[in-house]
Amino acid sequence: MPATVQIYTTIVCPYCVAAKQLFQRKGVEFEEIDVTGDRERRRWLADATGQRTVPQIFIDGVPYGGYTDVAALDRTGQLDELLSRTG
Repeated sequence: MPATVQIYTTIVCPYCVAAKQLFQRKGVEFEEIDVTGDRERRRWLADATGQRTVPQIFIDGVPYGGYTDVAALDRTGQLDELLSRTG
C-alpha cells in the first residue's frame, strides 16, 4: 500500500507549486488541501505542525514540513524510504 501524502496549500504560493511538482515527478499521488481563506483549518495546521506557512506536507499523517524540508529529504534518499514504507 503506497504512502498517503497530503499537501496543504494556498492559491498564491510558489513553494506549494514546487512541492506538488516534486511529488508529480516522483509519480506519487497526493491529496491537495487548499486552506486559502480557511482560518479554522489554518489554525489547526499551525497547531499540528508548529508552522504558520504553507505548504505543509504530511506523509501517512506525520508532518514533514514544507517544500524545502521535503526537498532536503529527497536529496538524501530519505523521502523515497518514507514513501515506500508499507503500513
